[in-house]
Amino acid sequence: MKLTKDYFLTDDVVAVARDLIGKSLFTRVDGQLAGGVICETEAYKGTADRASHAFGGRRTKRNEMMYREGGVAYVYLCYGMHHLLNFVTNAADIPDAVLIRGIVPTHGGELMLRRTGKHKLTSDIGIGPGKVSKLLGITVADNGLSLCGEKLWVEDRGLLVPDSAIHVTPRIGVDYAGEDALLPYRFVGTF
Repeated sequence: MKLTKDYFLTDDVVAVARDLIGKSLFTRVDGQLAGGVICETEAYKGTADRASHAFGGRRTKRNEMMYREGGVAYVYLCYGMHHLLNFVTNAADIPDAVLIRGIVPTHGGELMLRRTGKHKLTSDIGIGPGKVSKLLGITVADNGLSLCGEKLWVEDRGLLVPDSAIHVTPRIGVDYAGEDALLPYRFVGTF
């Protein structure tokens, strides 16, 4: 069942990041379907979170999408080469988002191999936020897309991931955020 916009309007971005583990993420680009089960996420909690692009109320052309009403994609370019996909959550003007850090491919394997230049679907092919976008054909041109649309969407296919199969850790690569770098906002599912 495709998730509705209401799913992304919750005011608890950390709970959404945890709940997304086990959901299925799909894209349809040029008529070609690709998808996988979300296995790793990170929550970013608005203006108070030093690791967030919106920390301190910062609004720029790059992060403006974070301030939209939940249910849209926030895609930005990292290091000039990696397109990173985030799900905007919460009400408008509350810039919460969930970074999609990993998927386990389930649909469009051959397409994913062509996109990555790989010859085999390995267990780590979808681990890393840049890899997720590459596998799914997501670029900054998709910034602002609905998460409930025909090009990009999330489904609940009934996969229940018990708490014992979800590891909760600090986020990766946000050492600059001081104490906020230690927040337990990263979720990694093993299934």
